[in-house]
Amino acid sequence: MSDVAAIGAAPQVGGFALAGARVYPVDTAEQARQAWRGMPDTVAVVILTATAAEAIGADRTATQAPLTIVLP
Repeated sequence: MSDVAAIGAAPQVGGFALAGARVYPVDTAEQARQAWRGMPDTVAVVILTATAAEAIGADRTATQAPLTIVLP
């Protein structure tokens, strides 16, 4: 079974926990990168805030990376 995760500022991603997503609230670019690298292999979809997506950068398009969705 696959999981969904959300990475970004707590006010923007906190609600995704209600739908069962793994939520990684972060305040800095480094925290976003650490959350990305620390996700379990079961995560298939990651919802990112625009700031988190920018921090993670090219890692989002790596061959084995999960599908990412960037919030507007």
